[in-house]
Amino acid sequence: MACQSSINKTILPNGVRILSERIPYVDSVSVGVWAVAGARDEEQSRRGISHFVEHMLFKGTKTRTARQIADEMDSLGGHLNAFTDKEFTCYYARVLGEHLADAMDIVSDMVLNSRFDPVEISREINVVLEEIKRHKDTPEDEVHDILTQTLWKSHNLGNSVIGDEAVVSNLSRKALKTYVKELYLPDGLVIVGAGNLDHTAFVDTVGAHFGLLKGKRAPREVVKVTPHLDVRVVDKATELVHFCLGAEGFNQNCKEKYTLAAIDCILGGGMSSRLFQEIRENRGLAYSIGSYSVAYQEAGIFAIYGGASVDNLRDVVELTLRECETLGRNSVTEEELDRAKNQIRGALVLGQESMSNRMSRLAKSELYFGRNIRMEEILASIMRVTRDDVAEVAGRVFGEAGFAAALIGPFSKNPDVLKGLFDKRDA
Repeated sequence: MACQSSINKTILPNGVRILSERIPYVDSVSVGVWAVAGARDEEQSRRGISHFVEHMLFKGTKTRTARQIADEMDSLGGHLNAFTDKEFTCYYARVLGEHLADAMDIVSDMVLNSRFDPVEISREINVVLEEIKRHKDTPEDEVHDILTQTLWKSHNLGNSVIGDEAVVSNLSRKALKTYVKELYLPDGLVIVGAGNLDHTAFVDTVGAHFGLLKGKRAPREVVKVTPHLDVRVVDKATELVHFCLGAEGFNQNCKEKYTLAAIDCILGGGMSSRLFQEIRENRGLAYSIGSYSVAYQEAGIFAIYGGASVDNLRDVVELTLRECETLGRNSVTEEELDRAKNQIRGALVLGQESMSNRMSRLAKSELYFGRNIRMEEILASIMRVTRDDVAEVAGRVFGEAGFAAALIGPFSKNPDVLKGLFDKRDA
């Protein structure tokens, strides 16, 4: 019989939260330093600073050069990386359990002691500007940013994580250090480990690095989100029209998010989904079609994305809208709902085999709810979803208000392709 995992939480006197999940039957450990700092926290003059700070923390500390950071992690046989999201930035490493203290020494040094060298800042500005250009050259990625900017244009959740070119071009050392000083503070940090580790030893290690950090982060103001169901069209010489349709979803505290997860699977979450089967398999109108649902602290989004030729675009969008309407009107079959539940359950349970997934799930539970949301609790919420729940939630999400829409394609050469398609939403 396999040993059970154990989850523990300790709060240092200065407010840093430490969580761990011990998995005694694995050899590795994933550790992450999570900062409550993301695109959500950026006013106009800071658009992109969270992502840029993430880049700069790899560029050298008071005692390590950027090359030394890379060499030391490679010498441990580990993996070091980071990501910035709407609400958080995470610096994480995966190593053998025996190297956890060494990995924490590297990651903590990056977070606490980065130099923000002016020469490195200048060089990295060019790197990030190239990243922004690459993003804009990838319409199937850019269209998702355009959608959130459209749907949430009056809220910082609409900010692009990658940033604004004009802002990034003018970022200064002072601005970067001020940002870190304001947001990378004890009560805004959650440090999480999952895998082959001992909680007491982990707390001692984290405390040795973060225990003397001082300060208190200003509370993140919760701002009401008003969705804007507008249509935004970007003319670009692409072969396909890339589109995203977005509806208001549910925030992290809404129990309806579990029903929406089932709707996502049924409508566009895989090869058996309605959109994939109808639009790609039965009609051959598009190569790419799907959906996703994301929940944040203040709001959520349900999005449908795809790419189609100019000639097929109208049929693809009309079929997509029809499937959404049908889902809300007629609900689903028991077979479809059972398949969706099993799909979600399988993804969650299989994800438990990854220590990085366990670390991330534990961190997000703490950041959103202040407690561990056990896997059994999540699965029970999914399994309780009924056909009536699906009909009710689908009717609300896909109601008469319609969708926000973002489209990238060769519209100057095809001026009539969108004529009348979104009249209801433009009104």
